[in-house]
Amino acid sequence: MAAAAATHLVRRHVRRVRAADARARRAERLAELGSMTRGLAHEIKNPLSTIGLNVQLLSEGVEELPIEDEARAPLLRRLGSLGREAERLRGILTDFLEYAGELRLDARAADLNEAMDELIDFFMPQAEQQGVRMRSDLVGGRLEAWCDPPLIKQAVLNLMLNAVQAMSQQPGGGPRELILRTGRGEDDDRNPTAILHVIDTGPGIDDAAAARIFDPYFTTKSGGTGLGLPTARRIVEAHGGRIELHSEPGRGTDLRLTLPATPPAENSISG
Repeated sequence: MAAAAATHLVRRHVRRVRAADARARRAERLAELGSMTRGLAHEIKNPLSTIGLNVQLLSEGVEELPIEDEARAPLLRRLGSLGREAERLRGILTDFLEYAGELRLDARAADLNEAMDELIDFFMPQAEQQGVRMRSDLVGGRLEAWCDPPLIKQAVLNLMLNAVQAMSQQPGGGPRELILRTGRGEDDDRNPTAILHVIDTGPGIDDAAAARIFDPYFTTKSGGTGLGLPTARRIVEAHGGRIELHSEPGRGTDLRLTLPATPPAENSISG
């Protein structure tokens, strides 16, 4: 009986070792594939830039050709279509490299309100060009957040671009507003947090789309790559924060970001 039990334990241990070894090999293979994929994306992106430049030069050459306008127009249309497709592919690769690249946080104690003020000043002209009114509702005083401000601004910019695109594609009229709102809160362990809402008055998101909205390459918009929201979530979660979606079809969307206000080590000690 004891020998049978010992044999069972040995076999279970062997199975666990083999399973762990298989997981390690899979992880190593995925890391290798990720490195190869990023390298391939870089190799494709460089020739695309060359193609775009040559399309521009060819278009200028066609403009100067001594031919009738009826013959020149279709050539320019085809070159224009080629240039737009090359630029679209370059944008897809840029988004992929941004999503798949290694995140290196330079986190520090920062004023989230100050970072959002800078982002609003930068983005407001683009929003107004799309017919979107921007509003800020920032909590008073310094809003402490333990973060890498450039990366957080990148994440929030992705959310704002997504919101403006959604509002620009919604049918009918109605107000188009983009609101940035900040506040203070606490996590489950009573550690202080900084809260940021990115709110829009767009068409909203139904339950089926909401369940997939952070999946890479999932998009409900024409022309989107589907990497803006996953990249934003990756950045926020790398800070030890979280991003939550609250939306209702026909009534807009609220994306809530929660970031730690103190360093992770300090959080763990106080918790």
